[in-house]
Amino acid sequence: MTNLADLEAANAALIAAAPDTATLDEARVQILGKVGNVSLLLKTLGAMSPEERREQGPAINGLRERMAEQIAARKAALEAAELDAELAGVHVDLTLPAPPRRRGSVHPTMQTMDEMIAIFADMGFSLAEGPDIETDFNNFTALNFPPKHPAREMHDTFFLPEDANGERKVLRTHTSPVQVRVMNRTNEKLPNWIAQGQEPPIRVIVPGRTFRKDSDQTHTPMFHQIEGLVIDRNIHMGHLKWTLETFIARFFETPEVVTRFRPHHFPFTEPSAEIDVRCDRSGGEVRIGQGDDWLEILGCGMVHPNVLRNCGLDPDEWQGFAFGCGVDRLGMLKYGMPDLRDMFASDVRWLQHYGFSPFAMPDPATGLS
Repeated sequence: MTNLADLEAANAALIAAAPDTATLDEARVQILGKVGNVSLLLKTLGAMSPEERREQGPAINGLRERMAEQIAARKAALEAAELDAELAGVHVDLTLPAPPRRRGSVHPTMQTMDEMIAIFADMGFSLAEGPDIETDFNNFTALNFPPKHPAREMHDTFFLPEDANGERKVLRTHTSPVQVRVMNRTNEKLPNWIAQGQEPPIRVIVPGRTFRKDSDQTHTPMFHQIEGLVIDRNIHMGHLKWTLETFIARFFETPEVVTRFRPHHFPFTEPSAEIDVRCDRSGGEVRIGQGDDWLEILGCGMVHPNVLRNCGLDPDEWQGFAFGCGVDRLGMLKYGMPDLRDMFASDVRWLQHYGFSPFAMPDPATGLS
């Protein structure tokens, strides 16, 4: 029978002599492993008589517990010594400047919107804004949408519950309700930042958020539009064409802009058109101003006489044009972003890649971006 006191002393010396944690682990296997000297002693208990087992069992189990405690204590001491040695080799120079702090960047949508506002401001347009929650009248009826128009259906529009007066509100589906607010003479008390009745002539742009039940690679339930409105005497499609071609050329920073106006239908304009711009789609990119392909870029038209009447203007005296385009989509085209949904995914890595410096404000004279 093995002398437990001698075995314990030999194992204790082996544990104390371990110079590092790797050697200590080898000693642990030699003592407590499957074929370790203490583990082998435990296996002999089955062959002992009951009297021997009552005597040797507690002694061998006590030896195993003491060995485990010594190994744990030695491991803690070795790890502390290794950490001290590692820290002793690390030096911190407190005179060095701190690491640069990560700075925020301007979201591409806001950058694109600022660029568009800067261009139109340079062309003499003023800025108008309106609320995200609109009345059904301003969003549809005043803009000549018939009662059963598909845009009024639940599958296209976010409707809110009726208020105490039975009036139905919506999340605006376009920025055109602000046109109604700009043209309409109203006694309603509104915050100063919300556009309300102006006397013609009128030349405004309306940037803002809009909402529709749509989601795919080029559509999101919330997106941004910028709307333009001009009301004056003797306004015609030639003024509209020059305004939009000038804007497109300056926004994409290329003089080689070729556009075509395709007849279309919008309830609030007549005649109405969609504008295509010549582009090149080869190589997985869209290049404006070259190639033989066409890309639809915005909608426009002459303000419908019914809209003028609904806002209290005489269409025999006043004429005008309106246009609207998606801010996010124009940003995608200009800066090569493949998916509109990424703009609202809250991914900091995406924003670090596509974001803009807050110190580079768009200026048509010195450069937009």
